[in-house]
Amino acid sequence: MKMRLGNMLNAGDVVLANIQFVDTFEIKKRPAVVLFEEHENVVVAGITSNKEMKGIPLTKKEGAVKDSVIKLNYIFTVSKMMLDKTLFSLSAEKKKLVFDGLVTRLSSLSK
Repeated sequence: MKMRLGNMLNAGDVVLANIQFVDTFEIKKRPAVVLFEEHENVVVAGITSNKEMKGIPLTKKEGAVKDSVIKLNYIFTVSKMMLDKTLFSLSAEKKKLVFDGLVTRLSSLSK
């Protein structure tokens, strides 16, 4: 697999990632939002086109291939080598929604 990413990933970048799902050995290409990168590992939030799922809406107008949902309950770590390319970056407003949503979810764990 040839990587078409720059050296640096930024929080809020939407990337195409090769994801191995937990219930199968199959690897599928899926979009995901970069949360942070550390030591060649990238923590991302998954994106789905199933708009029935809970999450933060992401529209075609914002850059998505189809109207989608950023799933804050689907956080995972992938090797930077498993990322194919950067698709687009979230707006500052959308990025704030993602990070505020994560902080709210994590804060509720300590109650």
